[in-house]
Amino acid sequence: MIIETSSPTGAARCRDGNAASLLLFLFLAISTGCVTGAPAFEPDAAPIKSAAWPYQWTGNEWPQAGSAALTNVSVYSYTVMNAWPHDRGAFTEGLVFRDGILLEGTGGVGQSNLRKVELESGKVLKQVNLAPQLFGEGVTVLSSNVYELTWLHHVGFVYDLDTFRRATNFSYAGEGWGLTTDGRWLILSDGTPRLRFLDPKTFEVTRTITVVSHGRPVKELNELEYVDGEIFANIWQTDFVARIDPVTGEVLGLIDFSGLLPAADRDATTDVLNGIAYDAAGKRLFVTGKRWPKVFEVQLQVKP
Repeated sequence: MIIETSSPTGAARCRDGNAASLLLFLFLAISTGCVTGAPAFEPDAAPIKSAAWPYQWTGNEWPQAGSAALTNVSVYSYTVMNAWPHDRGAFTEGLVFRDGILLEGTGGVGQSNLRKVELESGKVLKQVNLAPQLFGEGVTVLSSNVYELTWLHHVGFVYDLDTFRRATNFSYAGEGWGLTTDGRWLILSDGTPRLRFLDPKTFEVTRTITVVSHGRPVKELNELEYVDGEIFANIWQTDFVARIDPVTGEVLGLIDFSGLLPAADRDATTDVLNGIAYDAAGKRLFVTGKRWPKVFEVQLQVKP
């Protein structure tokens, strides 16, 4: 594990950062996927508005500073080891490091895609677009497959890792937010305190855990990454990443990424922290955000 030795934003936003786009999305005609030869799917009629939108943290809710839920939970800070360019237009929903390359899933109505990105340059090496009515969400890699979620349409996709050719589709109940794997199961977040473990072949739910801190449920769990036996989860609209026990669901610690993206690198389009990738062989942790111009390699340390 990489344990070496601002507070929540509070600004409620649509998950695509554009209310008008979301309203348009709800009335678009439903069509099939955009990859030639890919299996079709039958999504629901125009889905209802997400239960998590709009949402704003209040002073009485976890994980605000001073909350009782933070008692005896280790809080980690970070040191930036490296920074690399990142496409400022990418509304990052999923991030994976694999064999020297970042795989990134982006969201946004009419803007969602899956891409391979060269870490050092930020160059997009390969890309496949989702159908325009779909809002892309979390991604993960297991064996030779890439798995990708969508937000409200209850459908996920499986791609060949090398070619990005779509192999199949799968369905799930509720919303799709984050996705990772422990090497055996797919682990899915849906904006609630619940994480679901799915069989990667049948996509049946094998078990669930409820993420809690001192008995209180932790909601708005977004992008996920499996890191040395723990689940790391962005907490949407905050600068926190929760470290979660995958067996009990207990929050083991919080990483405070306040100030990670300097003010000089922000503009009117900059959105929230979201995007965690881990290089297990090199013990490197990468973090970025929605429409951020940089990807950071960070090293963690316990706050004094």
